[in-house]
Amino acid sequence: MAESTMQRSDVRKSQSRKVPELPILERRNWLIHLHYIRKDYETCKAIIKEQLQETQGMCEYAVYVQALIFRLEGKIQESLELFQTCAILNPQNVDNLKQVARSLFLLGKHKAATEVYSEAAKLNEKDWEISHNLGVCFMHLKNFEKAKEYLSCALQTSRHDLTFIVLGKLHLLEGNTQKAIETYKRAVEFSPENAELLTTLGLLYLQLGMYQKAFEHLGNALTYNPNNYKAILAAGSMMQTHSDFDVALSKYRIAAHAVPESPPLWNNIGMCFFGKKKYVAAISCLKRANYLAPFDWKILYNLGLVHLTMQQHASAFHFLSAAINIQPRMGELYMLLAVTLTNLADPDNAKRAYERAVSLEQLNPLVNLNYSILLYNQGDRKGALNQYQEMEKKVSKLKASSDVLEFDPELVDMAQKIGAALQVGENLVWTKPTKDSKLRERPAASGKSSANQQPLGSNKALGQAMSSAAGYSKTMQLSAGGFPSRVPKPPSLPLEPEASADPGTEDLNRKQELR
Repeated sequence: MAESTMQRSDVRKSQSRKVPELPILERRNWLIHLHYIRKDYETCKAIIKEQLQETQGMCEYAVYVQALIFRLEGKIQESLELFQTCAILNPQNVDNLKQVARSLFLLGKHKAATEVYSEAAKLNEKDWEISHNLGVCFMHLKNFEKAKEYLSCALQTSRHDLTFIVLGKLHLLEGNTQKAIETYKRAVEFSPENAELLTTLGLLYLQLGMYQKAFEHLGNALTYNPNNYKAILAAGSMMQTHSDFDVALSKYRIAAHAVPESPPLWNNIGMCFFGKKKYVAAISCLKRANYLAPFDWKILYNLGLVHLTMQQHASAFHFLSAAINIQPRMGELYMLLAVTLTNLADPDNAKRAYERAVSLEQLNPLVNLNYSILLYNQGDRKGALNQYQEMEKKVSKLKASSDVLEFDPELVDMAQKIGAALQVGENLVWTKPTKDSKLRERPAASGKSSANQQPLGSNKALGQAMSSAAGYSKTMQLSAGGFPSRVPKPPSLPLEPEASADPGTEDLNRKQELR
């Protein structure tokens, strides 16, 4: 009886005991975390302030979350200082070092970031995120070999889509398209439903001219994500290249709902109207593209081409000059500028432009053809003959490199005319004999002056229109990969390479024959 009474009293005492209070340092951590994940940052900061006052700044978690909030607000330097405080409070915590390194990366201090990541790697050698971010930092430092080494190590530790994407971009920066394709194929095998990977692989095939494989992968991307505007724009560009303008416009209409302010989209829409010979609509769309991307030389090229086609030579000169200032290494731009100057009755500057175009363009026979026409019209038969022979050499090289090469009929017709005028019509190496015997019986005597010669139009077979397929250029936009979050601390995300300042950004240049 006495024993049962003692047991009851013990139970009562245990029930009357208070729940032990948490240590003062972690007392409000749960509440801070709750408001942080709810994105109630103002309340969160108020609680953090109280917690830090009570603990005299020694609460690691409160400082950590305060630093995360500062980063979200764009205060990178302030967040770096707080993360460094966390690293001092708990130097064995890998998350603290990773966040310090990430802040340094965001500030552009890539070398310092690699040093901190290396320190973090000593604490945890099997962390794929550290290896991945080291690869990204070394890529920004142009140390591609070390970057590939760390990215490969990250894939061996744990395969992630983001690491595949960065490794593929690294191969592209080195100019190794085949290795990039192999990397993206491995990525698609690992993640077959990733629309971004399928789109990128399709665009690489498109760049290499492998249209069947490109269309297959772009179609798969649209199957998994019908609203993927990059795949829609690329598929439309392929149709546009094959002169299927109405179907391409229907694709672009879908993409316009997702990205109404995309310069490549409006550029392609404009060139579809150009192909349909709706020149006013083409100029309107291209002007909108130019407003959205004033330093994109492809858009300026197309505006110059359309104005030249409409015989608005002053406007064409304006846009072509602007395009040359941005892209001074493209021969076709100088050729179109020379055609414009010829129509503006400035043959001397036209000749200078043609000389520059010939020095830059080693494969395009159109440059030599137009230059030959100008020289012939100016009475320089010897110079015209030299340019005509250079054109024939280029045509022979093109025919030797491709069995299915076809030339624009307008270009062939003009070459036949200038060949007959220069008395070399029987030696054309790129065309079959025509039924028009009068064309071959039309010699131009070498003793005649330029005033008696039949002028040849130098604005024939102007060139090619520039079309853009979104989603691929020398730079690719990378999306942040997911990383499992933990309740104690929100983790650092894998780094993303910054977008390059190279023109085009998100774009694969395709050319469409001007008919």
